Amino acid sequence: MSQENPHNLPNEASDSLDNLSPNPPEVANQTEGDNSQIDHRPKYLREAIYQGELHAAPYALTVTSPKIEPVDKRLLKANAHESMQHQAEQQISMLRKQAELLIKQAKAIEERLEVSHTIYKADINFEPVIHGVYHLYQKEDGTQVLSMVAPYEWGNKLPYQSWLHTVRLLADKTWDIIA
Repeated sequence: MSQENPHNLPNEASDSLDNLSPNPPEVANQTEGDNSQIDHRPKYLREAIYQGELHAAPYALTVTSPKIEPVDKRLLKANAHESMQHQAEQQISMLRKQAELLIKQAKAIEERLEVSHTIYKADINFEPVIHGVYHLYQKEDGTQVLSMVAPYEWGNKLPYQSWLHTVRLLADKTWDIIA
């Protein structure tokens, strides 16, 4: 038997068994004074563990490493669910308020449209000016009249049956009721 191949195996197998030996060649040549730096593990074990910086290791490498506690998945999921629910409720509430505001604005536009249709059906004997203030009256026969004269300007004798509204012409040619 040869000293170099103690297992009596072909050279390739002998080389792979050297990797499994507890004292690899680079460790055997170190002196006994360097015990703190000697790694007596087989090569396949030395390569199987984390090799980076100690502070970035995904698990504790020494006794003095900080304690790594397992994550309670139920608690993690419960907290995530609670946070998600809270955020969703806030967003839904905000969207509801925005929707209510939009509905309110749409109703105001619809009311303005109805008033505008009524005014454009009335007798208008002049060309209204944008942002001008006018007064809507009703005659005794039920027809309506748009006038530039306010009810208080007529004095005691109002020529119409009743005053209905004071209105302002807006830039989009719709009418807004002022009073």
